[in-house]
Amino acid sequence: MSLSLLSQVDRLMAKRLQIEAAIAHLRGADPIMAEIIENVGPCSMRQEKDRFRMLVRSIISQQISTGAARSIRMRLEELVGPDGLTADNLARFSVDQLRTAGISAQKGKYLQDLTTKVVDGELKLQRIGRFSDAEIIDQLTIVKGIGKWTAQMFLIFSLGRLDVYPHDDLGVRSAIKKRYGLDDLPDHSTGHAIAAKWRPFASIASWYCWQSLDHDKRVAADGQ
Repeated sequence: MSLSLLSQVDRLMAKRLQIEAAIAHLRGADPIMAEIIENVGPCSMRQEKDRFRMLVRSIISQQISTGAARSIRMRLEELVGPDGLTADNLARFSVDQLRTAGISAQKGKYLQDLTTKVVDGELKLQRIGRFSDAEIIDQLTIVKGIGKWTAQMFLIFSLGRLDVYPHDDLGVRSAIKKRYGLDDLPDHSTGHAIAAKWRPFASIASWYCWQSLDHDKRVAADGQ
C-alpha cells in the first residue's frame, strides 16, 4: 500500500473516530438530541473537498429550492465544459453568459467577484484551512454574496469543522423549535443555550437537526 493511500486511510479512520466521539458526547449531553440520533441513524455527513466549487454551489443555492439549484448547477457544469468548475475557467465567462445557465444577474456578479478574488490571490482557498473559524468567516465575507451563513456552511461541509452552530439556518432553527417544544423559532440566546450542550460538536448536532426534518417528513408520509 502506498504512503499516500495509507495517509488517506489514516485520515478516514481519524474522522470516523471523531464522529463516534461526537455522537457519544451528544447522546450523553442532550437527551433530545439522543432521540434525534436514534431516529436518524448513523451520521453520513460528507465533505466537499473542492473548496471553490463549494462556494459556487452555495452562492447558486441562495434563496431558491434544492431542485432549482441542482438544475442550475448542472447547466453551469455544461457551460464551463470539460475544463471543469475552476476559478480560472469560470473567469472566462461574462454575467450574460452565466445567465444562460439560469443564474440571475446578481448571482452572476457574486460569482465574478468570487472568481476575481481567487484568481488575484486575495482569497487563498488552499491556505484558508490554517485559520480559526472566525478568521475564515472574515476572509470569506469579503466576497460579495457570501455572508456568515454561507461561510459557516463552508466551515462544516468543506473544511469539516466540528463545532459550528449556524443559528441563522432556518432548518436548524425549525428542528430545534419542533424537537425542543418551543412555541416559536429560537432566538439567538435560546438557540445558543441549546447548542451549548452540543459543543464541541455543534456541527454534527446541526447535521442531525437537518436530517430530523427529512425523517419527520418520511414518517408523516408513511402515516398517511
